[in-house]
Amino acid sequence: MGLARGQAASERTRRRIRRPPAHWSLLAFLFFVLLALVLLQGLTVLSNGRSATASAGQASSGSGLRLPVLLERSGRLKSSGAVPPRTVVLTFDDGPDPRFTPQIARVLRRFHVPATFFVIGSRVVRYPEIARRLVRDGFELGNHTFTHVNPAVLPGWESRLEVDLTDTAIAGATGRRARLFRPPYSSTPLSVTPAQRRAYTALARRGFAVVLSTIDTRDWSRPGTGAIVRAAIPGRGRGAIVLMHDGGGDRSQTVRAVERLVPALRARGYRFATVRSLIGAGPAVVEPAATPVERLRGHLLATSLAVARVVTALLAVLLATAAALAVVRAGILAAFARRHVRRVRGAAVEGPFEPAVSVVVPAFNESVAIERCVRSIASSDYQELEVIVVDDGSDDDTAGIVAGLGLDSVRVLRQANRGKASALNRGVSAVRHPLVVTVDADTVFEPGTLRELVQPFRDARVGAVAGNTKVGNRSGLLGWWQHIEYVMGFNLDRRLYDVLNCMPTVPGAIGAFRRQALDAIGPISAATLAEDTDMTIAIGRAGWRVVFAERARAWTEAPATLGALWRQRYRWSYGTMQAVWKHKAAVFERGHTKIGRRGLPYLVLFQVLLPLLAPLIDLFAIYGLLFLDPVPVALYWAAFNGLQLALGAYAFRLDRESMRPLLTMPLQQFVYRQLMYLVVIESVISAILGTRLRWQHLDRTGEVEVVAPR
Repeated sequence: MGLARGQAASERTRRRIRRPPAHWSLLAFLFFVLLALVLLQGLTVLSNGRSATASAGQASSGSGLRLPVLLERSGRLKSSGAVPPRTVVLTFDDGPDPRFTPQIARVLRRFHVPATFFVIGSRVVRYPEIARRLVRDGFELGNHTFTHVNPAVLPGWESRLEVDLTDTAIAGATGRRARLFRPPYSSTPLSVTPAQRRAYTALARRGFAVVLSTIDTRDWSRPGTGAIVRAAIPGRGRGAIVLMHDGGGDRSQTVRAVERLVPALRARGYRFATVRSLIGAGPAVVEPAATPVERLRGHLLATSLAVARVVTALLAVLLATAAALAVVRAGILAAFARRHVRRVRGAAVEGPFEPAVSVVVPAFNESVAIERCVRSIASSDYQELEVIVVDDGSDDDTAGIVAGLGLDSVRVLRQANRGKASALNRGVSAVRHPLVVTVDADTVFEPGTLRELVQPFRDARVGAVAGNTKVGNRSGLLGWWQHIEYVMGFNLDRRLYDVLNCMPTVPGAIGAFRRQALDAIGPISAATLAEDTDMTIAIGRAGWRVVFAERARAWTEAPATLGALWRQRYRWSYGTMQAVWKHKAAVFERGHTKIGRRGLPYLVLFQVLLPLLAPLIDLFAIYGLLFLDPVPVALYWAAFNGLQLALGAYAFRLDRESMRPLLTMPLQQFVYRQLMYLVVIESVISAILGTRLRWQHLDRTGEVEVVAPR
């Protein structure tokens, strides 16, 4: 018999903590797809520096390289491609650019001048039609890496990836492969360093012709049109490979310089050639046709990056929305909290008010905490009081412990396990007094808590009162983080709800109800996991006021482990969504609409939508630090978290709490906040899937400490 009972208890526990259907694999897959798309988009904007060329200080006279085209011969790097006298090869780096590349190409076509464009792969993917037009017009294309990075500073695998991605991008856009390669930040053969020579040798062995230059116009520094033209004209009739830029910034000076340079060179008897003519190679060698597989890879790369740009743009909009919501919420909470404090402090002091009160304590397997809870209530300095403990089919000695206390004001009711809502209904049906206080079995009252809790019932319009729930086990980081959340989130929100008369939740840990209001809404429903939110919204819809009594403090035991915290917050979050959905008609119904027009939209906006969007702030902080200017990104992220810290300091001041736990708040943003985001995400998925869970019991330690306010 005992074994069967134990198995039954184990089965009940298993059912209570059963997680929703396995959707985390799909969620993880979608997250990694999103992360991959963001990283891909990051690659398209990543640049290790602006357009530039090697400085004279980098020259290495011992490089042994004299000619501008470097080829592999007999396993070694050899310079080749001598430029004949009065011959100029025009080359342009860092494109394609949607504005300046077509302008330069148009000038060259007008003068019937060939040229070689060394393109960046990420820009080819973004502007494939420009690359196709260059090929159709007879210009050569060369590889300039995918993100404009010097291959000499990269590990071998990353250098190959940069080159191969660009090769794939060109193949997808043009149907050809580029065997010409120009390293970013390169210049003349004499400027090649030993590290660069090793990188160029590896590229040459893969079949690339590494194209340097003999004249660097330094047009990237925008020295002026005349200066660019003068720099581009070879002296003494020598031939040259001229380096200019069609991308990487404002190239309007370069466009004008090309218009003047071509006639000037022709007037001096110069002709124009291509790189392949210098090495005596045909088009099939320099720009071989891409295979169908290579073209397909190029199309897939372009499509992926196009999707990545759209997704990143959408995420940027969502990020702005999340940031705006966070700032608006902080401002609203601070303003209404200040108004609430003024109203409470300015309230007139009236005479004694101590109506008879019944306290209902639903309990399931609460042997660890029940004695301290009941004793704290029974020992309150309150005159007419009864305490009813409803044992909801506990497997331990919860009922026996309460009965053994021998307190005249305490009764114990036993029932089969049917859940918290049923236990509350059983207790409410047995009360003798017009005011009913509900208390969780892990909660400890201060001696004056009950008196403070019932004071708002002086107003006959008040149907329910929310007490001030405090974390009683604050040891360790997890305890401090939950303490911060209770003070910042729950209590600031309740001050706002009180002012706007739209309180959506009277907490199960400490709440008071007028029996008349409970009768008006009928039995407490078990249709949601958040019966406290469900019944509070119903009371508001019935026309009663629900207020917040900040001085009515109750000390509750917060989850001591991450697993227990997850189960608790998942039940709260999912239950809140269930309650909002159940009462959605309140948004549109006539009459007492404050809970529907104010409370429910606030819940959806700031307890569902904002937590879903808030991870984007951290995601974009990482994205910005990796791929954008890190300084403004870091300042933005610091400002966001500074706002949260300031709001927390204000909330702690209002609750007269020590500021010491706020020292852990920066770390909370990295760990605890992410867990709460995942809770909301799982709750939303569970709501979509229609998952149903029962009342979940959390293991208790009984470690609840009452801390006097400062």
